Amino acid sequence: MAVSLDEVDLRLLRELEQDADRPNVELARIVGLSPAATLNRVRRLKEEGVITAIRAAVDPGRAGLPLQVFVLASLGAHDAAANKRFEACVKKSPNIISADWVTGETDALLHLVAHDVEELQKVLMTLSGRGGASRLVTLLRLEALKSPSPTPVAR
Repeated sequence: MAVSLDEVDLRLLRELEQDADRPNVELARIVGLSPAATLNRVRRLKEEGVITAIRAAVDPGRAGLPLQVFVLASLGAHDAAANKRFEACVKKSPNIISADWVTGETDALLHLVAHDVEELQKVLMTLSGRGGASRLVTLLRLEALKSPSPTPVAR
């Protein structure tokens, strides 16, 4: 369920998505609140689940992981046990940096990073073996078409 957000909340969200590393004092100045009130607002947004994390954006290529692929995964079985097994396999793999259940011709969309093809192959073998994926379509990522952008929270 959506949380009720006022203009200050929306401004805080926009500012944090642009630069979550800025000091609270600077953020308070930008949104026109005291540092304590700003800290309380951000804490509330975290507690309500509007802000799910504040983290650094790492460039995998510059961090030594030049191989990036998207994988369309289809499961061999479609029941709760199969979903749990696949989910556990995905969550256990540090090479899978994001994953979503999807609808359509595939069950999940994964974003993987690897040092080389050999490492990628090991992840794919694990997904098809222990993970229970019956079909994996691997798409090599060439370059960003659009970088992650702020969530359009204001209407």
